[in-house]
Amino acid sequence: MTTTTRSPQTGASPARKGGAKQASKAVRHRGALAFFLAPFGVLFALFYVIPIGYAVYQSTLVVERDGTFGAARQVFGGFSQYISVFENEAFWQSISRVMLFGVVQVPIMLGIALILALLLDSPLVRGTKFFRLAFFAPYAVPGVIAAIMWGFLYSPNLSPFTDLTRAVPFLSGEFVLWSIANVVTWVYVGYNMLIIYSALLAIPQEIYEAARLDGAGQVRIAWSIKIPLVVPALVLTGIFSIIGTLQLLAEPQVFRSFTSTVTSDFTPNLLIYSTASVPNVSLAAAMSVVLALATFILSFTVLKLTQKRTQA
Repeated sequence: MTTTTRSPQTGASPARKGGAKQASKAVRHRGALAFFLAPFGVLFALFYVIPIGYAVYQSTLVVERDGTFGAARQVFGGFSQYISVFENEAFWQSISRVMLFGVVQVPIMLGIALILALLLDSPLVRGTKFFRLAFFAPYAVPGVIAAIMWGFLYSPNLSPFTDLTRAVPFLSGEFVLWSIANVVTWVYVGYNMLIIYSALLAIPQEIYEAARLDGAGQVRIAWSIKIPLVVPALVLTGIFSIIGTLQLLAEPQVFRSFTSTVTSDFTPNLLIYSTASVPNVSLAAAMSVVLALATFILSFTVLKLTQKRTQA
């Protein structure tokens, strides 16, 4: 009777060797990924995460004094600054003002941007490169410069269109909000148009060819094919526009030098800026946190509602 002994396996199978090599490569790649992501992570933390954290911390502080003329010191005040924000009528009036601004201005701006993008994508239009640059050119103008330029055009004493500016008081309390809306629309239509136009260029040409074989014209193709397929781009530009509306600052700040109807609490950011200049930095920080949360909630709600409608 003979017995056999099995020697232990000295070599690994090729599959295991391949897996080990891939694992070692993955480990080395992790170091490379960390190396390339480190600059972004550092800058993101320094200029985004830390300032937000400091703003939240600053919003929990209140100023106390020892007596009437004692030295001021900051102490922890809990949610007292947030209570002051929710009791501040000027803050909520500015919120309602920019909400009205957004309800009217954002659909008009995106509608014009969509029409311009459809025109550029139409095979019947010539010189698309020139018009694409011409429509986008106002976005290259800084918002402050655009507001100064339009402020001079609106002013009855400075505008070259004197008869029009005297007949229509663009800088009055009745019209100044919509005069600012015109400036914002003029600046950002080209930017939104470019995003929508890029989405149109991504649509496969085979879809258009099939529609033409079925006898569809350009208007029918635009209504039934192009617009439904660029809805995600419209949602994206809509979210950007909502965020920009709630952060409106440069244009009304410039218009304060042209008219007294734009006050220091005309928009939320203008009120925050004025409050911080008093100075009441803690209350301004609390307003900033509340505004950021309101912007997030509104943007997230619009995004979810649009997603449900597109899926339905």
